[in-house]
Amino acid sequence: MKIAIATFDRFNEIDSFVACHMLNRVSRPGWKAEIAAPTPGVTSMNGVTIQAQRPLEFVNEADVVLFGSGRATREIVEDDAIMNRMRLDPERQLIASQCSGGLMLARLGLLKDIPACTDSGTRPYLEAAGAKVLDGPFYAQGNIASAGGCLSAQYLATWVIWRLLGKQAVRDALDYVVPVGQESEYIDRALATVAPFMTAT
Repeated sequence: MKIAIATFDRFNEIDSFVACHMLNRVSRPGWKAEIAAPTPGVTSMNGVTIQAQRPLEFVNEADVVLFGSGRATREIVEDDAIMNRMRLDPERQLIASQCSGGLMLARLGLLKDIPACTDSGTRPYLEAAGAKVLDGPFYAQGNIASAGGCLSAQYLATWVIWRLLGKQAVRDALDYVVPVGQESEYIDRALATVAPFMTAT
C-alpha cells in the first residue's frame, strides 16, 4: 500500500511526522508511508529541513494521500506550477487533509458538497473557498476525509488503517505510540471518533 504524505515548505511538523509515523507502525508487506514534496528538500515552519522521500508526483500513484498543514498553504494553492503536478482520483484513492491541508482539497475540487474539518485560523479561508466547515475534529465521506487540530493526525491514521485493514489493525498500530497507562483511553477515543464515518462508508 503506497501512502503519500504531501509536504510543502513551511509545513507543520506534527501533521506530517505524526501521521507518517503512525501509519508506518503497520507491519504489512508493501505498506509504506512516505514524505512527498515538490522539491528535494523542504523546511518546516520551525526551521527543520528534511529530504523528501518521493517527488510530489508520487501522490498521483499512491493509494492514500494525506495533506498536512503549513504556514504557506494559502500561497501554495495559488501556485499553478505546484498544483498542476497533482492529479488525484477519489474513486481509486483515499484522500485526506489536516488543518490548512483542507485548502488543498478545495483547490483540487475534491470537497464539492463534502463538509470539512480544519483549524480555527484556516476556517475563514476554507469557507471563502466555498466549503462548509464543521465544528469537529474529524469528518469523512466516501474516500475523502479531513481533520482539524494538530493532534488530530491520530484520527486520520485511524481512518486509513481501519478502512484498509480493519479495527484490530488500528489497535495494533496505535498501541505503541499512545501514552503508557492510557492506551485504552487514547485508542478507544480514536476509534469512537472515526466509527460513525465507517458505517457511512
